[in-house]
Amino acid sequence: MATDADDFVAPPCFEQIDILYQDDDLLLINKPSGLLSLSGKNPLNKDSVHHRLVQDYPSALMLHRLDLGTSGIMIIALNKATNKAITLQFQQRTIEKSYNAILRGQLKHSGGTIDAPIARGDFPRQVISPDGKAAQSHYEVLEQKSDRCRVLFTPLTGRTHQLRIHSQHIGHPILGCDLYGDEQSLAMADRLMLHATTIDFNHPVSGKRIHGVSPCPF
Repeated sequence: MATDADDFVAPPCFEQIDILYQDDDLLLINKPSGLLSLSGKNPLNKDSVHHRLVQDYPSALMLHRLDLGTSGIMIIALNKATNKAITLQFQQRTIEKSYNAILRGQLKHSGGTIDAPIARGDFPRQVISPDGKAAQSHYEVLEQKSDRCRVLFTPLTGRTHQLRIHSQHIGHPILGCDLYGDEQSLAMADRLMLHATTIDFNHPVSGKRIHGVSPCPF
């Protein structure tokens, strides 16, 4: 495991970004698993969502990020006014998101809320700590199998790695998670089984509530 951000080199990502919605102010895109949201300091990590999009949309601005292994829907601002307006919605927590995930093992309850504060650990990890920032993740079990279960996560806060570390915290790591999984869960998938499925927000110009959807690929 790399101990410094500049040491890590992301493997090449050959999947394309899908444009799910487009108007004069914003894009809704589907980020593939294995693609950085933003280019890293290391020149070998130049390929990213932002780097690709500015080739065709020079004014594209990143409003939020998804982890390298996470796939799914993202909002991209196409001007500064949109960036400011939607950033404010993130800060006011009026944007709602949901994620599909596959966890190791079977959960005892059909749903609930994981409430465990998160603090920075040794890079790149986060840790559960009473001194951390408040973090809550609601979950609903969609399907149970003998060695895994599919859940729908609705994060109530937006901490770094929140769903990944909360899953580990309850003893059911997300399959394919290299940071918070164990050998068994890591071997059960060839990618991080976490996908940003929906995002709901108010359009910065029309004020209309937008419901963006990216179907789960697994």
